[in-house]
Formats: sequence, structure tokens, C-alpha cells
Amino acid sequence: MSAVTQTSATRRGPLVVAGGVLAAIVLSSLANALIAVVARAIGAPDDFQPLDPGSYIFLTTVGVVAGALGWAAVRKLSGDPEKLIRWLAPVVVAVSFVPDFFLFGPGGATGVVALLLMHVAVAALAVTAYRKVMPLS
Repeated sequence: MSAVTQTSATRRGPLVVAGGVLAAIVLSSLANALIAVVARAIGAPDDFQPLDPGSYIFLTTVGVVAGALGWAAVRKLSGDPEKLIRWLAPVVVAVSFVPDFFLFGPGGATGVVALLLMHVAVAALAVTAYRKVMPLS
């Protein structure tokens, strides 16, 4: 009987999961907007397109949805999803930094650091949401 209770407690309906993912997208986009405004205020180039809302909102949405799909796959396929996520999430974030390093020319150090901070903010908010709507245990 406790196994049924545990399963019921950790399984969320698709609307709850979709709501959590949507909340992660909205909150991440707001955090990215703040980072972009601050970066521009302290010297990031005005024409640095990755700091434009259209760019970072689209990429944030893609990243959060891709992360949710990956999270769901780890949850379903891993024998120890908590342990796997503990090292996989930071590795994925670190790998996501790589394209940003090629933008030092057009974005300068301020623009690139802002992008790196955006990746970390999105990951932190998304992982928090995934843990709430798609618990690992």
C-alpha cells in the first residue's frame, strides 16, 4: 500500500508538468531580461543580438523544453536518476557555455559573461521547476 502512495505522490498529471515547464520558461525569461538590462547598462554592446528579448526568450524556451524532455528520460530510464542528474545537469550547463565563447568579438566580455549567467539562471530555475513537477524519487 505504501508503494501505491509513493507512486501517487511522485507522479504529476500532464497539465501540472506543462504548467511547471511554462512557469520555468516565464521566470527564466524574466531573469534573462534582468541580466540583459544590467549587461547593457554596464557596457555590453547595444547591437549584441543574443541580449535582445527575441533571441533569449526563444532560446530559453528551447532550452527549458529540451531540459524537461531530458529530465523525463532520465527519470524513466535511470536506475538512480538523482545521482545521474547530480552530475549531468552541471555538465549540460557547462557544455552549453561553449558557443558563447565564440561571441567575445561581437559581445565583448560583458556580453559573454551575461550569456553565461543566463545559462546558469535558466538551469537553476528549470531544475527547481522540474524537481517540483517531475520528482526524481
